[in-house]
Amino acid sequence: MKLSSNHHPQRIAFAGLFAILLPIFVPNLFAPFGRASPSLFSEWNAPRPRHLPLLEGAINRKTPFKQQSELWSPLPNQGWKPCIESEIIPSLPEKSQGFIQVFLDGGLNQQRFGICDAVAVAKILNATLVIPHLEVNPVWQDSSSFGDIFDVDHFIRVLSNDIAIVKEMPREYSWSTREYYATGIRATRVKSAPVHASANWYLENVLPVLQSYGIAAISPFSHRLAFENLPANIQRLRCKVNFQALVFVSHIRMLGETLIHRLRYLPGKHQASQAEFLQEKVDDAAKGAGKFVVLHLRFDKDMAAHSACNFGGGKAERLALAKYRQVLWQGRVLNSQYTDEELRGQGRCPLTPEEIGLLLAALGFDNNTRLYLASHKVYGGEARISFLQKLFPLMEDKKSLASAEELAEVEGKASLLAAVDYYVSIQSDIFISASPGNMHNALLGHRAYLNLKTIRPNMVLLGPLFLNGSIGWSEFQQKVIDGHKNRQGQTKLRKQKQSIYTYPAPDCMCQA
Repeated sequence: MKLSSNHHPQRIAFAGLFAILLPIFVPNLFAPFGRASPSLFSEWNAPRPRHLPLLEGAINRKTPFKQQSELWSPLPNQGWKPCIESEIIPSLPEKSQGFIQVFLDGGLNQQRFGICDAVAVAKILNATLVIPHLEVNPVWQDSSSFGDIFDVDHFIRVLSNDIAIVKEMPREYSWSTREYYATGIRATRVKSAPVHASANWYLENVLPVLQSYGIAAISPFSHRLAFENLPANIQRLRCKVNFQALVFVSHIRMLGETLIHRLRYLPGKHQASQAEFLQEKVDDAAKGAGKFVVLHLRFDKDMAAHSACNFGGGKAERLALAKYRQVLWQGRVLNSQYTDEELRGQGRCPLTPEEIGLLLAALGFDNNTRLYLASHKVYGGEARISFLQKLFPLMEDKKSLASAEELAEVEGKASLLAAVDYYVSIQSDIFISASPGNMHNALLGHRAYLNLKTIRPNMVLLGPLFLNGSIGWSEFQQKVIDGHKNRQGQTKLRKQKQSIYTYPAPDCMCQA
């Protein structure tokens, strides 16, 4: 007995050590299957529903036929049409001033905007553009090149009358590489471009470099061209790049079309007789059958931590997010000085999967809605997504719709996966983003250009509504409907300093 009692604390200590080390050496053992996973073992306190009365009301909801019909109806003609051809007949200069190189960081859509700006800068300078270099994103670790994502030949062909473009640097400038500029100060590198620089800044600071050396490499380049005081032909050229020249490579388009087809034609209908099938089509047409909505669910750990909001994961989650803030931003997060109630009252907290689900349900999407989830890993894992799944059991994503073989070319490549989501999103009947960001901004502008329905959550309205613990489902639903009547794709004219890529009218659209 004495021997046993001496070894008992050792057993406990060993068991505790084993429990701590096991998720480190065998991480997949604790990862839930599906589209998301918790970030740390210490955050395995599954979040509980924060709005249980609303969740119960939403689960038992009955959406009127008229509400569904209005929701799924396409936007009417709003009196605006795409208008990107310059009033000045485009022509190439007799002599190029030299070669422009740009190095683009960020994710797919930030790089997309940078490519559009690079074409505009090359036009301003009468220079030849080298196909832009996409930097490896430190977060996503994706080394995909321009040609891995976009159709290079199409890009060059569409812009052939606007600027000269080369796929790679000529031999005499082959020394001008990313590595060359990383190892010292170089006369041909321009690294002082201010954010939203004017056209004159490029003429005064970059043109002399081109004229002296025949080449100028601009890095960093993200957000380095203004949206104001530019000639109309330059503004329209930026939109021409964005909406016509940038086309994804064929395998991304083919995978996107496969996903879209499977979303529109779910299995099972072919089993009915032709007469039954036709009758079902008539009955279901106004209820969104054959249509689908894309939800861009941006709820990753970076966003959750930076918001400084409380998401219902308990003390462990709050401590983990506080530690993460300290590591990434040394605690310098503006929102940290406010309480959760203050942040939510101002609409500054990102919507959780539960909250975006309640918003969709209140707007009129029923439990037969075909919902495509465009997202990366969701902070909190399957436990957090389960609330959304309860409301929308037909929710799908890339992995649920396509086989491993079909996803092989894009798997593990964040930019290619985002490109697939972008392609599906631009083809959807309705698009909604849970919170602002580059993907939200890019699709908001692209869909506005095409006059497609896009729902913008009213964060200032929703924050206080979700703080109101006594509000019932009927009142919540009515307030949501009233607060989103003018947030479903109505044309918004760009205001001073706003992005042309988010608000293409009136610069790139004409009144019909």
